[in-house]
Amino acid sequence: MREIRLLMMSGLLAGVAVPAARAADTASAADRTFVGTVSQGGLFEVKLGELAEDKGEAQDIKDQGATEAHDHGMVNAKLKSIASAADIDIAADLIPTFQHQLDNLKGLSGTAFDGAYLRAMKVIHAEDGAAFAAEAKGGTDPKLREFAAETHRIVESHIGELDAESIKTGD
Repeated sequence: MREIRLLMMSGLLAGVAVPAARAADTASAADRTFVGTVSQGGLFEVKLGELAEDKGEAQDIKDQGATEAHDHGMVNAKLKSIASAADIDIAADLIPTFQHQLDNLKGLSGTAFDGAYLRAMKVIHAEDGAAFAAEAKGGTDPKLREFAAETHRIVESHIGELDAESIKTGD
């Protein structure tokens, strides 16, 4: 009887381990690349948004920065949760390319900052928007695919706001 119980328990434990392993297996190499790409883009957008809140010349730029920092902070938290469940690590710091861009923008002020901020945000939103659209369409992990579709709508909204802001400032 004890042997049967041990076998049942080991079978039960094996049954618990298998679904966890399968959850991690749903993320393909492309899914992992997507997470790495958009997590960096999102972190850059948060940091750049915070910088715009502080250094923006126009109130609209300050407000746009606050929106970016808020929205992408929430998106980043959700991505981190999904990535963790899929056993995908996310870097906590910006890659050197983004850090360099951020450092360059820190050296600007006034309307020069505002214009550079808008240009940088348009570029990163276009890049991340394309990544979200591709993942939503072809990702292998269902949670990442759903996340990408939801977030793509947010990015598209931000692109519209950035375009409208560019019209106001002439950038």
